[in-house]
Amino acid sequence: MAKSFLIDTSRCTACRGCQIACKEWFELPANKTKQTGSHQNPPDLNPNNYKIVRFSEHLEGNTIRWYFFPDQCRHCIDPPCVAVGGDIVEGAIIHDKKTGAVVYTDKTRQLSEETFEEMRESCPYNIPRRDPTTGRISKCTMCNDRVVRGLLPVCVQVCPTGAMNFGEREEMLTLAQKRLARVKKEHPKAMLADPDDVNVIYLLVDDPTKYYEFSVAQFIPGLDRKAFLAKLGSPLRKGVRSLLRV
Repeated sequence: MAKSFLIDTSRCTACRGCQIACKEWFELPANKTKQTGSHQNPPDLNPNNYKIVRFSEHLEGNTIRWYFFPDQCRHCIDPPCVAVGGDIVEGAIIHDKKTGAVVYTDKTRQLSEETFEEMRESCPYNIPRRDPTTGRISKCTMCNDRVVRGLLPVCVQVCPTGAMNFGEREEMLTLAQKRLARVKKEHPKAMLADPDDVNVIYLLVDDPTKYYEFSVAQFIPGLDRKAFLAKLGSPLRKGVRSLLRV
């Protein structure tokens, strides 16, 4: 049975332990950054950061509210990136049905820039990144090397507040509903982000747009996921951008 994350943003303090642990586990190099006026650093996902904690600040009356969003690949149940690039170079993208992990391998270097752009455009969460030096396409792997050995993803291992959770999908869905019921008592707008479509389920306490533009799937209204994926898998997938909100 597939595994899933539950990321409970009501418990996230933006300590960025998950972000740092991910970088250390994968031995990713440092980025040259600068102050942009936000505590968020680096400013976006990149080939050297598979996970970042996004910061969003909103003034509501006389109160400043902060929203923290530990952004990473959602490991979609039906991954659009696999539909776009998975059959072009064998072994470039692996969808491990046992764990649910979608893993990009070193063979992604062989995918053309056009295919990469199609993969990125197809992703409703704006996740894939390409290293301009090596050509490798990268993102969160669900720590699949750890998970298949019975270990927790490293981001979950280090989380001090219980914001990051991981286990069998049905267990995480049950936990998500319990947490949601509790949070809704104080935050009536609380919701689960796309729980039927992804293996990284976020519990949001407010309007998703207050967190991040891509906190929930960016599909064109009226087009369900099955129709979206069917179009991606067709020979006419070059028109994929027209399926997304731009």
